[in-house]
Amino acid sequence: MKRLVITSDDFGLSSGVNLAVEQACQKGILTCASIMPGGGAFDEAVEIAKRNPGLQVGAHLTLLHGRSVLPPRDIPGLVDNQGNFSDNPVSTGMRYYFDKHLRGQLEREIEAQILKIKNSGILLSHIDGHLNIHMHPVVFSILSKLAPRYGITSMRLSRERLIHNLRFNSERVVGKLAERIIFAALSNHARLKLDQMGVSYAMEVKGVLNSGRMTERYILNILDGLKEGLTEIYFHPGLLPDMEITRRMPDYYHMEELAAITSTKVRQKLENLRIQIQNYRGEKKC
Repeated sequence: MKRLVITSDDFGLSSGVNLAVEQACQKGILTCASIMPGGGAFDEAVEIAKRNPGLQVGAHLTLLHGRSVLPPRDIPGLVDNQGNFSDNPVSTGMRYYFDKHLRGQLEREIEAQILKIKNSGILLSHIDGHLNIHMHPVVFSILSKLAPRYGITSMRLSRERLIHNLRFNSERVVGKLAERIIFAALSNHARLKLDQMGVSYAMEVKGVLNSGRMTERYILNILDGLKEGLTEIYFHPGLLPDMEITRRMPDYYHMEELAAITSTKVRQKLENLRIQIQNYRGEKKC
């Protein structure tokens, strides 16, 4: 059987994202949302999650392109004086890997982000990362210790077939090739550990190579080629105008992605292909 998890990232970033998530849950096929603990609209996202109990909420770990949960004085190697992480993913990833003095700070911040979500009353069951930072070897090793402690039973394994993506979107070929190589290696490293821990994951994740461009047309094209088993598709829906998401993701198709999640054509094709929509707990979409 082909099974599909539909996730929205960046839940809690802004009201524009939060309202789009609620709309996608109530009127569309959204089954999961990954919440940013340091997001400016975190509290609003928690309220939306509580009034939509069918929406499974996980952690969207944020260690770059966002704000920390701990105060800057506690993690001075990770953030600036205002608590902002670096916006440069390459240099940040290198620092996290080679600077061993940062590992204690990383563990404290990661645990603080998990605790902020759990203390809000949300049942936390899955985890992923902003810009897939959870796949970073150092970050993943920390999560491997924390996941059992906090009852996290699912994690995003960020790998996607390049050829299948390029068949329907030929933009950024070199960039996608580099991402495919990097995330394939990181996924191979992580998969054995996840299996040992009994943490579940989707066999493929759509959205890694086409982030911000998961339009209705693209989704309708890729559904025919989904593999047997569990696949995750993640989106970045948003309602505009919204200064925060426009500032952070000016080239993302937020409204078009929301339209894809709520599309009757997409829903009908899923039914025709007999693809089951569910969350990571295995609960079917009503």
